[in-house]
Amino acid sequence: MVHFTADFLRRSLLVLMISLNSVLGDSLTVLRSPPYVTFQDGQWPISGEKVPDLVALTMGFSIREDLDWPGLAAGSLFQRPRANALIVVRGLDSLDFPKNISSYPLENPVPFTLDSVANTVHTLFAGSTPVVLQLAPSEERLYMMGMANTVFEDLPVTLQQIRGRLSQDGSVLTSLPLISLSRNNEADLLFLSEVQVLYDISALLQKHKHLAKDPAPDLYSLELAGLEEIVRRYGTDSPQFADATRILTSTLQKFADDVANVYANNAVVEVVTVKTFEAPLTRKSRSILQISNQGSLYNLAYKYDYDYAVVFNIVLWLMIVLALAVIVISYNLWNMDPGYDSIIYRMTNQKIRLD
Repeated sequence: MVHFTADFLRRSLLVLMISLNSVLGDSLTVLRSPPYVTFQDGQWPISGEKVPDLVALTMGFSIREDLDWPGLAAGSLFQRPRANALIVVRGLDSLDFPKNISSYPLENPVPFTLDSVANTVHTLFAGSTPVVLQLAPSEERLYMMGMANTVFEDLPVTLQQIRGRLSQDGSVLTSLPLISLSRNNEADLLFLSEVQVLYDISALLQKHKHLAKDPAPDLYSLELAGLEEIVRRYGTDSPQFADATRILTSTLQKFADDVANVYANNAVVEVVTVKTFEAPLTRKSRSILQISNQGSLYNLAYKYDYDYAVVFNIVLWLMIVLALAVIVISYNLWNMDPGYDSIIYRMTNQKIRLD
């Protein structure tokens, strides 16, 4: 009877853990953040469509609507991170990161991009040379801006280029313990190609540490779908999935350490893990400079933008101050005694008396 009770408790605990994982689902994990960017401990869910706003706030930018999420505390007004790196991993809901790292449930996992944040960087730091890199190797989707065109010009981005890189010396095929993963399988090669991209980006960042001295903040956005192909090919109970998860977890931790090292611990690194997005992500253009108004037949400009309130207050109070200054000066000039208050008339009267 005692043995039956212990076995029953084990099964109940297993069911409870599975139920908890299914409730929490996808997650947002903060691997690195500077001391002045504080993430609160707790299990506050955040919507997938709000992730770009969260990235913008961590970089010190304003957003169109307030983010009502208690996970991010108010930051410093005089310090902002020098970089933000967001990695989206498709194919599973969580990775086995250390327990002392902040992690939050992700609700409504709709596809999102950091185009709005990249647009803000381009607008606010047009005179500088920020690094903006948005890359999805499995879809061969790439966007680079600023210094990224110089720093990552040798980065393999297409699947053909990455597979050519895998055959070279120093690739992950020779440096990582593949165990059950095979270099002859298409799904395995796709996953290893994305791991290779992370290693190459880390190496290029270590080579160009001068990026951290630029006043403009840098933005990195990577989307990895190789693990999703592993799940589709082998399943989540396979040794290939276990080995791929272990490799990806250690690679992401190394990538976060390298980014934090290059930017002297002034960078935020987040990882979003989703089993699958609710809708496919489609884009007509990769240019963040082209802003189209879908609601207008003649492609007219927007009447307002999110800086309207700021500009309005600056103009309003400046006009009020200038109007008050004109009134005060005019009043004093009107009531001035020329013979007493003005040195011009005073000197003139003395000269007339002397003559």
